[in-house]
Amino acid sequence: MKKIHSQKQKEMKKTAKERIKHLFRQAEKAFNKNPSLSNRYVTLARKLSMKYKVPIPRELKRKFCKHCYKYLVPGKNCRIRTKDGKVVYYCLNCKKFMRFVLPRKKQP
Repeated sequence: MKKIHSQKQKEMKKTAKERIKHLFRQAEKAFNKNPSLSNRYVTLARKLSMKYKVPIPRELKRKFCKHCYKYLVPGKNCRIRTKDGKVVYYCLNCKKFMRFVLPRKKQP
């Protein structure tokens, strides 16, 4: 009985992950016409992530602000700079920033 439950749970998590990716694609498409709709898609993706305990993929984490949860588009509502081996995302909506570590290059 436990096997069926875990199998169903894995299936639900897989579906949630696919849906999160789809919501971010929709947010990207909708941003130029309706930025508030793309923010809504990000909110839905976050809710799915929390409900099913599925982490948002790393490449998508950088596409929304960690403070105000708005969808970020470089040049439109976010500024990206590099400083001291980090990438700094500055949100123009809430005026806060996020830092992401740049991977170091391996020396031979």
